[in-house]
Amino acid sequence: MEKITSFTIDHIKLVPGLYVSRKDMVGDYPVTTFDIRMTNPNEEPVMNTAEMHTIEHLAATFLRNHAEYGKKTLYFGPMGCRTGFYLLLSGDYESKDIVPLMKEMFTFIADFEGEVPGAAAKDCGNYLDMNLPMARYCAKKYLNEVLENITEKQLVYPE
Repeated sequence: MEKITSFTIDHIKLVPGLYVSRKDMVGDYPVTTFDIRMTNPNEEPVMNTAEMHTIEHLAATFLRNHAEYGKKTLYFGPMGCRTGFYLLLSGDYESKDIVPLMKEMFTFIADFEGEVPGAAAKDCGNYLDMNLPMARYCAKKYLNEVLENITEKQLVYPE
């Protein structure tokens, strides 16, 4: 069996960033999958499920309600390795195209106060596994350390 594309990326060289993971055609429509890499793979601790779950709820809510990207958002969810998230958008994009969107989204998460959307037994299958303070911390860290001064190395997968 061949390795899938995401397993061919050299995770030893990979740094936190915002990458195009793949582009696919679904019928006549392009879909771009983004790798939102928040932690340095195999170098720093991964995020715990509670903060990842909280980020997922907040980001998905933000994206699906966004004036420009709401109808283009197909999926936002966690990576199994817990180093980041995948975002699937309808359309043909490059990483740099969505840096403003990601800044807006991570600012929303970093500043969020109140009840996490969907964090109730009737809305979520694991609503107790949430950690808003850590989600805010992770979002602020990614915003400050990656998105605010993002470099080409953080926008294109390593060779």
